[in-house]
Amino acid sequence: MTTHLQGSLFDQTDRLALGSLDGIRRTRLGQGAWLDVLPGWLGGSDTLFEQLAAEVPWRAERRTMYDQVVDIPRLLAFYGRDDALPHPVLDEAREALSAHYATELREPFTTAGLCHYRDGRDSVAWHGDRIGRGAREDTMVAILSVGAPRDLLLRPVRGGESVRRPLGHGDLIVMGGSCQRTWEHCVPKSTRAAGPRISVQFRPHGVR
Repeated sequence: MTTHLQGSLFDQTDRLALGSLDGIRRTRLGQGAWLDVLPGWLGGSDTLFEQLAAEVPWRAERRTMYDQVVDIPRLLAFYGRDDALPHPVLDEAREALSAHYATELREPFTTAGLCHYRDGRDSVAWHGDRIGRGAREDTMVAILSVGAPRDLLLRPVRGGESVRRPLGHGDLIVMGGSCQRTWEHCVPKSTRAAGPRISVQFRPHGVR
């Protein structure tokens, strides 16, 4: 059984600007995991998508799987603590998230990983962000999505009901608590994808 949470269908404004985080809504997933969701947090997000798609130094990576070297089915970019982010609104987003979650997280978001899903053939398999501190500590990963919506699926590691969340057009989702240890998430391949999407994942230092 899959729970559907409706995503935003279009930007509310053509102006590139962040909204308030006051309207964010939390869903308790169990086992200490939770999701915060705010559709359309970034207004005018299609403008940001176009700039990121054109200007970020995207890289294609390969990995070994089943004794073969295969292409990772998405383009990637990573910005560390001291790296300049590719657009000022991403600095604003990171600062706003750090301020909003300061009491719970007790540290700022410092890094930004970007994934470019060019079409429905691009994807990411089931996983948790467990490289580093996420394997043993509660933490947060905040994802800002721009471009066409793609489904983010989450499922408990030990089995159970899954959650499906279509993300795009400036939507924000934050996975918190034990989510990276007790749940997995993925972006599956899709024959229904309407266009490309970029996700921006903000993480605290040492969480990958």
